[in-house]
Amino acid sequence: MTSSDVTSTDGPTDAPLEAPSEAKAPRFYYGYYLVGAAFVAQLVSIGMSTYVLGPFLEPMTSELGWTRSEYTLARTIGQCVMALTGFFIGTHVDKHGGRRLMMIGIGILTGSLFAMSFVNELWHWIVLNGLALTVGCALIGNLVVNVTLSKWFVERRGWAASMASMGVSTAGITLAPLTTLSIDELGWRAAWRLLAGVAALLIVPTSLVMRRAPEDYGLFPDGKTKEEVAAGGGQRAITDYDTSLTRKQALRTISFYMLVLAFGMFAITIGVMLLQTIPFMSDAGYSRGRASFMVTLASIPALLSKPVWGRLIDTGDPKKMASMGAALTGTAMIVITLSVQATLDPVVYFGFFLLGFGWGGLIPLQEVIWAMFFGRRYLGSVRSAALPFSLLLGAGGPLVVSYYFDRVGNYNGAFLGVAALNLTSAVLLLLVPKPVRT
Repeated sequence: MTSSDVTSTDGPTDAPLEAPSEAKAPRFYYGYYLVGAAFVAQLVSIGMSTYVLGPFLEPMTSELGWTRSEYTLARTIGQCVMALTGFFIGTHVDKHGGRRLMMIGIGILTGSLFAMSFVNELWHWIVLNGLALTVGCALIGNLVVNVTLSKWFVERRGWAASMASMGVSTAGITLAPLTTLSIDELGWRAAWRLLAGVAALLIVPTSLVMRRAPEDYGLFPDGKTKEEVAAGGGQRAITDYDTSLTRKQALRTISFYMLVLAFGMFAITIGVMLLQTIPFMSDAGYSRGRASFMVTLASIPALLSKPVWGRLIDTGDPKKMASMGAALTGTAMIVITLSVQATLDPVVYFGFFLLGFGWGGLIPLQEVIWAMFFGRRYLGSVRSAALPFSLLLGAGGPLVVSYYFDRVGNYNGAFLGVAALNLTSAVLLLLVPKPVRT
């Protein structure tokens, strides 16, 4: 089935248990277009909300007279806004799909990016970055596209989530160094305007690709044909749908809260390092270009390892894989902190490379485990219920680290504390049980 074979509506409010009997073998499964759309959406949403912030920290705080914790406050507030916004996004995606949300989101995102070029007061920054930009990114980002992919893929869910999340790593490889270059050559105000144009150029066509669920269009998950399903090939997708837990049922399980806590501690590292790597390295005597390259260095293995993670997820135990990813990330944080302090450049490079490999599995593992535990039918509602807990947990990380720096004058103790949270997450992920319907 080509993109022209799928109508422009978002589909009905609830998917049927099986696709209609007249479903035909698709020429090309439409779910693959959605993987590409999710790639671009995550590149823009995560890139604009996290990867570009590190390069702006020093020039903006220096010119505007803010402390680093004041600058970081916008993203802490943003995490809270993301949590509240996501609570409603997931239910909408379950019922109507993500296209309308993305069209609204790109308008809000580009407007806020452009407006940030005129920031002069701290409250301007908090409103534009902490509130407006966060809402825009939420409407085009992870929750929208990954819940959609989990409806279109079941047996190949790990592969789909991994390939789509390569967009996050691509943002690190491209946006961080290009933003640093733009700031250094054009100034930080012009750089914000440039980013607004890039975001609009990428997301407007991407939003038109989004569709809610395969059953809305006479298709089966994973591109199965009618004959394959009749022969039992789609049983896993049917079981996944039939055994899905509602939001209310999920909230009654201990598994829900253990996953929230574990993935919240795992993800803290990303928010901290994307914001603090450049000032951390600059304070240690490295140039801004070299410091920016550390983000790129971490993003390369994060990108290249995603197909490997996807294969491991689909063929192995996702819980064990997630535990390994968290352990690698925590270990990398220890290596980076100690080696930068000792000026051991080869070890520094190894630490960031290891950090990226650990990051590579976070998004696909998280999406697959949530879907594996709670099913795809109400997944948007379940995931959105988790956001207020997990994002609020992660919101304090960057702020606490910045506050630690403002008080102590270095990042060492705070980074080692983040490492300990990752190692704790690794243990917790091994212990979380499969939920039992009540």
